[in-house]
Amino acid sequence: MKEDAVSLNFKNAVSPGRTASREVRRRQLIEATIDSIAERGFSGTTLATVTKGASLSHGIVNFHFKNKETLFSETIRFLAEEHRAQWLETVEKAGSTPLEKLLALIDTNFHPNICNRRKLSVWFAFFGESKYRSIYRDRCAEIDTERMNETERLCRLINEEGAYDRVDPGFVARGLEAFMDGLWLNMLIYSKTFSRSEAKKECIAYLAAIFENHFSAPANSQACNSK
Repeated sequence: MKEDAVSLNFKNAVSPGRTASREVRRRQLIEATIDSIAERGFSGTTLATVTKGASLSHGIVNFHFKNKETLFSETIRFLAEEHRAQWLETVEKAGSTPLEKLLALIDTNFHPNICNRRKLSVWFAFFGESKYRSIYRDRCAEIDTERMNETERLCRLINEEGAYDRVDPGFVARGLEAFMDGLWLNMLIYSKTFSRSEAKKECIAYLAAIFENHFSAPANSQACNSK
């Protein structure tokens, strides 16, 4: 299971001794939980597989997390907050136009640190089991709503700039979010044939069909450009 650079750098930097801080140990256990769910699913993930993956004792996980469900809850919250921090930073650093900021938001969704087979496996494990979907909603609904509101805001500004007729920015934003979720699933299932760059091109093609004066449908070797 390929690992993103941020997670790999964290693991390489952590000492196996007992001097690590509480937050570092929590992060070790969360990273090991991601590894275990990605490899074994929920049914095969136990506190034993997590502690073994983290090279920590069973007592350590009990000290940091009340039970397995708490550990799972904190794991999906970690992924959601990681995603949030990435898109907020990327959008902030993007150009000043709504188009540039929307492109930055799309780029974040397919950034290697966010969109990789290891982490996608965990996202869809939560999406796929009713028991854990409720945990996802409890822990991530506010974060999802914030991102959706920003996507809709940018779509509304683009719509106003282009004076597009019969375009509902909320509809476009919800469609884009759903489309990106579907592309994540394609990348998880067909990881050898469906790339991040292809996923971004698909998003641009979707937007070009609606905001034709702002986006160009990408050619095979061309991502996107503003008109």
